[in-house]
Amino acid sequence: MAEETPTGGERTEAPSAKRREDFRNKGQVAQSKEVHTAALLTTLLLFWLFYMPSFWQGLRTLLVAIWTSSGEFVISPASTVSLAVYLFQQVGLLLAPLFLLVLIVGFFSSFFQIGWLFTTTPLIPDLTRFDLIKGIARFFSKRSLLEVVKSLFKVILIGWIAFKTVLGKFDESLILVDTPAITIIGYIGRTAALILAKVCALLIFLAFIDYLFVRWEMEEKMKMTKQELKEEFKETEGDPFIKAQIRSIQQQMARKRMMAEVPKADVVITNPTHLSIAIRYNPQQMEAPMIIAKGADLIAMRIREIAREHNIPLVENPPVARLLHKLDLGATIPEEMFKAVAEILAYVYSLKGKTL
Repeated sequence: MAEETPTGGERTEAPSAKRREDFRNKGQVAQSKEVHTAALLTTLLLFWLFYMPSFWQGLRTLLVAIWTSSGEFVISPASTVSLAVYLFQQVGLLLAPLFLLVLIVGFFSSFFQIGWLFTTTPLIPDLTRFDLIKGIARFFSKRSLLEVVKSLFKVILIGWIAFKTVLGKFDESLILVDTPAITIIGYIGRTAALILAKVCALLIFLAFIDYLFVRWEMEEKMKMTKQELKEEFKETEGDPFIKAQIRSIQQQMARKRMMAEVPKADVVITNPTHLSIAIRYNPQQMEAPMIIAKGADLIAMRIREIAREHNIPLVENPPVARLLHKLDLGATIPEEMFKAVAEILAYVYSLKGKTL
C-alpha cells in the first residue's frame, strides 16, 4: 500500500537514486507474485510433458518390485520402517527433478524482476505490525481489497476456461462409454493438459499486466515531495547555507594570506579605477616574475593601502593590469608578457638604485 502523503505536499517528484537504493535495501521492490505463479506452472507443465514417461516408468518399476516381493515380506516394526524409508527414497528420487525445477524457476523469476538482492531488513521484527488497529486497517485497506478482487477475477477466468474446454469436449467424451479404462485415462489426461495449457497462457498474460501495474505502483510509492528532495539534498550534499558560509570563511582566510604576501612584492601594477596586481621577482629563486596578490575594487584598494604602508611602488598600466588580472594567483608571468613586466620592474629597480 502506498505511503501516506506527508504534510510537506503531494508526491509529484520522481524518486532520486538514493531513495531507490533505500527502498531496495529495505526489500521494497517491484516484484509480481503473478510472474512467479505463471513461470512456475508453465515451466512445470512443459517439463512434465517430457518427464511424464520416465516418471510413470519409474513408478511402475517401483510398484512391480514391491508387488513381486510382497509374498516374501515379513511384517515387523523393523521391516515396516525399512519399507517406508525405501519408498520415501524412491519416490523422492522420482520427484527430485520437479522439486529442483521449482527452486530454479523460483530463483530466476525473482532474479529477472529485481536482479541480485540480499537484505536482512525485512527479517527485523517490526513491533508496529502487532498493532491490532493498524492490522485491521491493513486488512480492510484498498491494497487488500485489490488483491481479493484480483484473486477472484483469476479464479473466475480459470473456471470459465476449464468449463468451456470440458464443454467443447463433451460430445467427444460420449464415445468413451464402451472404451477401455486406459483409453479413458488417456483422454482425461489430454483434456487436463489442454486445460492447463490454456490456464498457463492466461496466467502469462495476467502476469505481464500485473508486473506493469506493480512497477507503476512502486514508482508512485517512491515518488517524493519537493520538501523531501530538499532534505535529501541537505543530507547528501550538505546545507547550502552552511556550505556558503564555509566558502565565505575559506575566501576570507585565503584573502588574509594573500594580503600577508603584499609586503613581499616588488611592485603593484594598477588600473587607476579598480585593479591591483602585486608582482614579486627574485632572480636567484624564480625563473619569471610571479603574481602574489591581485584583486578588484575594494580588494584592489586594500592592496594599494598595504603597498603604500610598506613603500612598495605603484605603477599605473591599465593594459598590463587587465592582462595580469586574468591570470591565476601564484602564476608566473607568461612569456608574451615578459617584456612589458620587465620594463616595469626595471623602472622600479631604477628608483631603488637596483638593477634587474
